[in-house]
Amino acid sequence: MTTHTRLRKFNTKDTYPGQSLDNDLCQVVRAGNLVFVRGQVGSDFDGNLTGVGDAAAQTEQAMRNVKQLLEEAGSRLEDICRIQVYITDRAYREPVYRVIGKWLKGVYPVSTGLIVNGLARPEWVMEIEATAVIPD
Repeated sequence: MTTHTRLRKFNTKDTYPGQSLDNDLCQVVRAGNLVFVRGQVGSDFDGNLTGVGDAAAQTEQAMRNVKQLLEEAGSRLEDICRIQVYITDRAYREPVYRVIGKWLKGVYPVSTGLIVNGLARPEWVMEIEATAVIPD
């Protein structure tokens, strides 16, 4: 008996054809009343990138992805407890957090922000992970 549900399964060899990977992953996991959303970037679920070099546009797409994944798992943006934000340049901090703030106004999750040397694809300048609950 599985204790959690895996939604939007994928394999890295299909998602990252330029890399020699073969890992089974998914976009979101529901475990009891917790929902864990994989890091979301400025690409839609078909792999189309939004906003090359535009951190705010990429964040808008990432937040649309987070919202959709949470809803597919039975949760909502309002139920987010924690976010982790990765940016590739300190200059992106303000535009990224401005967009996140618009989407999460009044939610008050805990947040960790990191500046990293790069993400899985060079065109991605930000990534956001989320953990939420499913209300009783």
